[in-house]
Amino acid sequence: MRRASILASLVVAASAATIANAQRTTGYSLPPVKAEGVPHELEGVDIDASKLGASVPLDIEFVDEAGSPISLRQILRPGRPAILQIGYLRCPMLCNLMLNKLVTGLHGVDWSAGEQFDVISVSVNPEERHELAAAKKQGYVVEYGRKGSEKGWHFLTGPATSSTALADAVGFGFRKQDNGEYAHAACLFVLTPDGKVSRQLYGAEQPSSTLRMALLEASGGEIGTIVDRFILWCHVYDPNRNSYSWFAFRLMQIGGLATLAAIVGGLVGLRLIERRRERLSPLPETRSNEPGSRA
Repeated sequence: MRRASILASLVVAASAATIANAQRTTGYSLPPVKAEGVPHELEGVDIDASKLGASVPLDIEFVDEAGSPISLRQILRPGRPAILQIGYLRCPMLCNLMLNKLVTGLHGVDWSAGEQFDVISVSVNPEERHELAAAKKQGYVVEYGRKGSEKGWHFLTGPATSSTALADAVGFGFRKQDNGEYAHAACLFVLTPDGKVSRQLYGAEQPSSTLRMALLEASGGEIGTIVDRFILWCHVYDPNRNSYSWFAFRLMQIGGLATLAAIVGGLVGLRLIERRRERLSPLPETRSNEPGSRA
């Protein structure tokens, strides 16, 4: 089911790119492409789920919005997870859709980018420059609307060797098409503060609850409250549903502990009642049976 949904999103992305390119160059609209199998343009384009837990190359160099060299090691900080989006800045549809939906989802998360986590957007197109990245960042920081969030949003460009190495590390497959567009899947990657792939979130739209749980999970409990950590302990990520759901085994553990606590509490309560009765009961009268004693 998960692979089918990924391939479907890939087909939509490739079709949208082709249609957008045709509309720009000819002025005519093309009929929608019917997805019947995987097109040639999408060969090798997929999300590799085996990369969960893999480490990203922290020291490869990108270029930040100001045109300065930067590495992921300089962005990731102790106790602060990151949401990684890979695509390209001039993407005609899917990348913008993902970022727009990401901002919408983050509006419902009480933690803020730049404070409790970071957002990193990496372009796989080596021809894109930092000026375009700066414009993209400015727009999304304004749309996000949280004070100080410019410190937590990073739009990176750079050579193909850097973006390809990062994409390979997290399991993000992409392919450049003949028209210059890139085919890729809709997926966000949640990174731990030390640069490991904690979660792959499929699809363009992620609910606020899923983003919050994924960030909490990636932080190892460094962000959030004790209640948040307990809620996370009771949930497990379901890749088929692309969300966190109650973990039946955890519920059984909680139920078992509650039952045991109730039994122990009941026994302790009965013992305390028994002792109280013993203290309040009058002592029996004692009579001496020795010879010569007076009645």
